[in-house]
Amino acid sequence: MPARSQRPYYHRITHGIRVTVRPSYLALQSRPEAGQWVFAYRVRIENVGEQPAQLLTRRWTIHDSIGVDSEVEGEGVVGEQPLLHPGRVHEYRSFCVLRSPRGRMVGEYRFVRPDGERFTAAIPEFQLRVEETADDD
Repeated sequence: MPARSQRPYYHRITHGIRVTVRPSYLALQSRPEAGQWVFAYRVRIENVGEQPAQLLTRRWTIHDSIGVDSEVEGEGVVGEQPLLHPGRVHEYRSFCVLRSPRGRMVGEYRFVRPDGERFTAAIPEFQLRVEETADDD
């Protein structure tokens, strides 16, 4: 059995918040004949700074290689608004459906500190490609 190549991951640190994303293509959930390619992505949000921060909202921009762009905004992530103390981590998994086998996503999380200071943490741009991120787990 051939070894599976390591899926790429992307990370960025902004204001003491490290965001790491690892995308994967879900072949079994996709329907290329109907123009639907499903990608999952695992996100790890880690407070590497010295102050607590609570995630309030998220905003994603999804770019499809056929020129279709969409934005997703909302409170928290998967229904949660985690409070991250220094050294703490919040992880979740989500997905998107593209109309082509390639695309990319980028975004931001908005946080607030206990003293009321608000800031934005960047979500690194990451590629969604069938050939590089196959996974059905």
